[in-house]
Amino acid sequence: MKVCSYKGLSIVIMLRDEHCPPHVHVNAGAWSARLGFSFWHNDIQLWDVVPLSRRPPLAVLEGLCRSLEQPAHLRSARRIWWSRLQTVCLDNQLWDSHTNEVLGMKLVTDTTYRVATARYLPEEDKTLLTLTGASEGVEIQL
Repeated sequence: MKVCSYKGLSIVIMLRDEHCPPHVHVNAGAWSARLGFSFWHNDIQLWDVVPLSRRPPLAVLEGLCRSLEQPAHLRSARRIWWSRLQTVCLDNQLWDSHTNEVLGMKLVTDTTYRVATARYLPEEDKTLLTLTGASEGVEIQL
């Protein structure tokens, strides 16, 4: 499903056999790319370009990221992902309530909780986390 476009390139979410973490696809014919997005922050990451030998100029890849990063486009991507897949891909992740971030390989501390459930509220552009063992959940305004 199309999220937006950049210089004639469609940025889409594939709805068949899609998987976490949240991401979009760009297929330019000679090359394709994947860009990652999140339901807890607004940064966009370039995941990969294949084949690498046909990689477009860096300005094109940066332009794709900037296009998806626009609030309306990012909100659209989140809305599509949530409405079709019903996940924000945060369940069972570790959340640090002190730094307000998902932990990768960082040290678990007394401010770390496991995400029991996570859901997205498209109309408010907000993610709600229920944390195992925490007295209250987390509300992330995106």
